[in-house]
Amino acid sequence: MATDELFREDAALAECDAVVVALGDGGLVLDRTVFYPQGGGQAGDRGVLRLADGRELHVADTRKGDAGAVLHVPAPGQEALLAALSPGQAVRALIDPVRRQRHRCFHTATHLLCALVPHPVDGCSITADSARLDFHMTDPLDKDGLNAGLARLVAEAHGVRHRWIGEDELDANPGLVRSMSVQPPRGQGRVRLVEIDGVDLQPCGGTHVANTADIGAVFVSKIEKKSARTRRVTLGLAD
Repeated sequence: MATDELFREDAALAECDAVVVALGDGGLVLDRTVFYPQGGGQAGDRGVLRLADGRELHVADTRKGDAGAVLHVPAPGQEALLAALSPGQAVRALIDPVRRQRHRCFHTATHLLCALVPHPVDGCSITADSARLDFHMTDPLDKDGLNAGLARLVAEAHGVRHRWIGEDELDANPGLVRSMSVQPPRGQGRVRLVEIDGVDLQPCGGTHVANTADIGAVFVSKIEKKSARTRRVTLGLAD
C-alpha cells in the first residue's frame, strides 16, 4: 500500500495523525506521513511515533519501501514497544523539526548553486550538517564568487514553489533535468517541479523553504577537484 506523502505538498508540516498499515522489513508503514524517506540525495527524516497512551517509538531513519510505501525505521532497543503495535493502530507522527528545517535550507541552497554553476550535476548529498553537489565540468570554480552569488540570491528573497507536470511535458522539455545521476521518478503519470522565481526550475521531490530569504547565511565551505571532469562544491550553514 502506497503511503500518502504529506511532505510533498507542505514541507513545513511537522506532525500528523496516521494509522499503522504494516510492520516488517525493518520498519513500519503508515497510511500517511510527514516523514521524508531518503532519496534524491536528501537524507531521511527522524522523529517519533506517539502512541495513544503517550509512549513514543523513536524513528532513526526513513526509507522508501515497496509499491510506494514509506518505511519508518525504529531506533535500536525498542523491541517491546514494537511488539505492542499492530496494523490498524492509530499513532501521531512527529518529525525532528530542526533537522527538517536544515534539510529544507540546504536543499533550496543547492538549487541556487545550480543556477550559479550552469553545468550538469552528477552527484548530490543533503544532510542536516552539510550539502554538496558534484558538477560535470573541467573549469575551475571561484569560491568567493559563489559565496557572493549565494548571498545575493538569498537576500533577493525569491519565492519558492512547486507544481506538477505530466511525464509527456517533461519529455518535451529534457533541459529541465539537471541531474545526470538521479532521474525524476516515473510511472505515476506526473513529475514534481520546484521553481525558484526567476532563478531555477527543475524536477525535484525534496523539501524546500518557501523563500530564499529563509535559508539564512549559507556559504561554500569547500571546492574540490574529484576527477578530471568533476568539481565538488560543499555548502555549510552559519548557526
